[in-house]
Amino acid sequence: MARSTFFAAICVVFLSRSFISGVKATTFTIENRCDYVVWPGILSNAGVQALPETGFTLQSGETKTISAPTSWGGRFWGRTHCSQDSTGKFSCLTADCGSGMVECSGNGASPPATLAEFTLDGAGGLDFFDVSLVDGYNIPMLVAPQGGTGQNCTNTGCVVDLNGSCPSELKVMSTDGRDGVACKSACEAFGDPQYCCSGAYGTPDTCKPSAYSEVFKTACPRAYSYAYDDKTSTFTCGNADYTITFCPSPNTR
Repeated sequence: MARSTFFAAICVVFLSRSFISGVKATTFTIENRCDYVVWPGILSNAGVQALPETGFTLQSGETKTISAPTSWGGRFWGRTHCSQDSTGKFSCLTADCGSGMVECSGNGASPPATLAEFTLDGAGGLDFFDVSLVDGYNIPMLVAPQGGTGQNCTNTGCVVDLNGSCPSELKVMSTDGRDGVACKSACEAFGDPQYCCSGAYGTPDTCKPSAYSEVFKTACPRAYSYAYDDKTSTFTCGNADYTITFCPSPNTR
């Protein structure tokens, strides 16, 4: 009986310390509300513990929950128009990670891709998160904090389908040439330092919004539209879990 009491006391102390420090895992709930299959990809930041899954299949209407360790950082995206060839190689028309498998295994998304980016604070401080169109756009996405606190703890994303309204010079077409399936960034399309915020344009003072980035910003005002679009596109939240929704319904804005 004394031993049981001792172990119970140890458990109480451990849980109390964990609660006081605010250290906890963060849960990501990934929903597919598109009327087609999406293959989410996940890439952890350099030097950060990788998640056990880096890619999976999400049928229309399906939801998957993933737990991230404290102080994790990385990005999520959705791959579309994916298939497997006769040799077993897996690839996607948009946001492919080049691994040849459903798992991305440390590879990032090939542009254009809508990205949800996170830097978590496992010590109980503020998480930083955003939805970025800097690498272009391929699928509507919403990030919604659950149960968090903070003045800037709010939904963000790009819930508009930009593929139809994408400028022709940025548009990626389906294999049959009938439909737009993604929208390139001006940097990817033209390689101009002015659009890429590189070289002489590599600072916030010299790199400004372009007519192309404004197309993204007008449609999705809370998403990153170019590299230095921080003021209106970075969000913070304390002690939150997050829901990432592909093709959210209009009323989730």
